[in-house]
Amino acid sequence: MRISTVILTKNEEKNIEECLKTLKWCDEIIVIDDYSGDRTVEIAKRLGARVFKHHLNNDFAQQHNYGLKQTKGEWVLFVDADERITPALAKEIKQEIKKNERFAFVFKRQDFFMGKRLKYGETSKVRLLRMAKKNGEWVRPVHEVWKTKWHTKTLKNPILHYPHSTISEFLKHVNFFSTLHTKALREEGIEFSLFRLIFNPIGKFLQNYIWRLGFLDGMPGLIMALMMSFHSFLARAKLYLPDRK
Repeated sequence: MRISTVILTKNEEKNIEECLKTLKWCDEIIVIDDYSGDRTVEIAKRLGARVFKHHLNNDFAQQHNYGLKQTKGEWVLFVDADERITPALAKEIKQEIKKNERFAFVFKRQDFFMGKRLKYGETSKVRLLRMAKKNGEWVRPVHEVWKTKWHTKTLKNPILHYPHSTISEFLKHVNFFSTLHTKALREEGIEFSLFRLIFNPIGKFLQNYIWRLGFLDGMPGLIMALMMSFHSFLARAKLYLPDRK
């Protein structure tokens, strides 16, 4: 059974090589590049990936769907450039697809931030449907979801995730994704609410830092909880601002 892997990229020269090295066991690696201005494409091609340039247009679902159409494998795995597939996870995947042909697979994700493995907080609860037989489609421009016809099964071994090497990079990420989230909320008919502007961020911080024990991750846990709360605040604030122009 052939396995195709799809990776979306935009200026990922710092990550793409390490990512691709953990995917050598796949039959096909496809990179969908949003016209990077660095060496992402050069590195990907050198390491054997098939590269397609395609504009993101602020819509991750359509970018994933474009990648899905380019695959030739029976099974498709989606991986981000800042993620790593461990040998244990690769082995588990190959074993599972032999005996569970009618399942789509959900992955746990283990985050590393500021040089520390985060054990608690929001990221400890992340579950992502990333692999299935080639079918279905991705929906929603941001925080996108793959809709397939199969039942899901969660794998034991996690994907390793190495996001945000600097705070300034993290802030750029939060600003970009909060803008896309605001657009999606508006398209879903959700209007500005002062209550949500104030209490959603507070609730998110308390949930991640206290309820989900983020404080046990020390300073990285505090910064992560604050940033995710700030993301919630920005998305709601940006709902308000266009209406005031």
